[in-house]
Amino acid sequence: MKTPRSFVAGVVALVVALAVALAVVFAWQGTAKRNPAPDVAYTLLDGRQGTLRALRGKVVLVSFWSMNCDTCVNEMPSIVATDGMFRARGYETLAIAMSYDPPNYVVSFVQTRQLPFPVALDVDGAHARAFGNVQLTPTSFIIGKDGRILEQKLGELDFVKLRALLDRELS
Repeated sequence: MKTPRSFVAGVVALVVALAVALAVVFAWQGTAKRNPAPDVAYTLLDGRQGTLRALRGKVVLVSFWSMNCDTCVNEMPSIVATDGMFRARGYETLAIAMSYDPPNYVVSFVQTRQLPFPVALDVDGAHARAFGNVQLTPTSFIIGKDGRILEQKLGELDFVKLRALLDRELS
């Protein structure tokens, strides 16, 4: 029995589309390495102003997260623990809440969980756009002391890998 050409063409098209999609994902995760991080200016929940440029000389985790992202909320205790382990060695965490998160919910979350690191609101989406139009959370960027992106990760962080990277970069 012969396989219809349209079926074969459909399968080939699907395989090609998957290959292209995987190439784009791997390129996205690979191209940011060692590129300069954008010099975003942000306002923290307590009203203080800051810039990424001011954090040069430190290794920085910039974590885009959302209140409606279970993975984001679930990984916060590990982000807090990592911050506590490395802060004295020159590490900084900057959590950026997405533009669609209600500010009062973010403030309540930060207060009830006593997050020890700065949290900014990306009220108009400018921060997400500056980092390559971040739309999915969690998306994290690890920025080296020189202000260049060492790693970027879409999805939950591998904290064993992150802590090994921080040990290496902060030695």
